[in-house]
Amino acid sequence: MVVDQSISEALNRIAENQEEMNATLTRIANHYDGVVPVMTRNAKRAEALADEQDSTFAQGIKNIFSPQEH
Repeated sequence: MVVDQSISEALNRIAENQEEMNATLTRIANHYDGVVPVMTRNAKRAEALADEQDSTFAQGIKNIFSPQEH
């Protein structure tokens, strides 16, 4: 079977582009895998600190309005 040269070149360019895209996607995936766990950990830490702060604030408000012994 004879393949026209321009078709052959186009198929080669497509194959090369596919390899480049796979390399790019691999780099993106590696970055994602490195960043997401840290972001998740930081989000959980921030949530825990916010909850603690809310609870401390609520307790402080209760103390302000509770009767004081002199």
